[in-house]
Amino acid sequence: MKFAKMAGTVGAVAVVSVALVTLASECAGAKPTEGAALMENKDLKTAVFAGGCFWCTESDFEKRDGVVQAISGYTGGDERNPTYEQVSSGTTGHYEAVQVVYDPKKVSYRQLLDHFWRHVDPTDAGGQFVDRGRQYRSGIFYENEEQRKLAMESREALGKSGVFSRPIVTEILPLKKFYPAEDYHQDYYKTNPIRYTMYRSGSGREPFIEKTWSGVSPNALSSDTMTPARRTYVIPPESELRNRLSPIQFQVARQNGTEPPFQNEFWDNHREGIYVDIVSGEPLFSSAEKFNSGTGWPSFTWPLEPDNVVEIKDGSHFMVRTEVRSKHADSHLGHVFDDGPAPTGLRYCINSASLRFIPKEDLEKEGYAEYRKLF
Repeated sequence: MKFAKMAGTVGAVAVVSVALVTLASECAGAKPTEGAALMENKDLKTAVFAGGCFWCTESDFEKRDGVVQAISGYTGGDERNPTYEQVSSGTTGHYEAVQVVYDPKKVSYRQLLDHFWRHVDPTDAGGQFVDRGRQYRSGIFYENEEQRKLAMESREALGKSGVFSRPIVTEILPLKKFYPAEDYHQDYYKTNPIRYTMYRSGSGREPFIEKTWSGVSPNALSSDTMTPARRTYVIPPESELRNRLSPIQFQVARQNGTEPPFQNEFWDNHREGIYVDIVSGEPLFSSAEKFNSGTGWPSFTWPLEPDNVVEIKDGSHFMVRTEVRSKHADSHLGHVFDDGPAPTGLRYCINSASLRFIPKEDLEKEGYAEYRKLF
């Protein structure tokens, strides 16, 4: 679709360019846009983003929970009813963009912003990946003052996160009229999966995303995530812990035991709040990252405070696993596996006996007020 428009493409990308130069004219017949009908539902909202090739941006957003549909189109310029040929020439002022229709009960605008940053190169002012030109720049188009404010805060948080060493240049602009693209561009990743995969792989987008975001906390960009105050963690002697903890808590946390699945306190806990170490009280996990793994133990996609979770190679039971322990109390927590859901692909399988749960309504009185904004 786009490779033929990039001057100076060489090597393997040039080969893919030749293969893809005719794709736009060959892929008629995709599903027509349904955005107008969807927006009759007053409970749904819209957000508009530009992330380079709208095939990719549409695909990335439609895979996000809470997104009802993503519509490829054009915005940002003054040309009325632009065609793909006009926009791709770079003379209209329009961006290739995507209108995201979403259910705010399932996903927030702030979360959509976070999802957006993780699928673009926000330091590139000349386009995105192999697609060069003004029409392929990244951008966020706000519909109201609330979206503008949240977008500005999110961009600032990204700049402070340290994920990128270069300046963030993604523009935040008022939304002009959004024009849906031609039908053959809609859901291209579904109607032409092989060609789409060829394009995405050859564009350099996927390797960039994997390299940039591998191992970065899902909470890294959250402006609601506050740096916890430095605390002093007092670890009682083992004799005191034997009296304070229940037999199963002592066995698991202090003697590296494992509790029975489906017969522990938090495996089916759905309340909002945080989980702290049973011995020290150091914050470990949040209900926001908890999911039902079907294993019978509490499972999380990422720690609330990664610095408080230590990973150690475990060769016991004739297996090689990765044990996780609390940093300050050195409590045995459980193990981490790489079979979890997006966005991390990780499953922190944790024993309830090593945890104490603090519901969101008790965070202030328990001394964890800085986490209240997470909920």
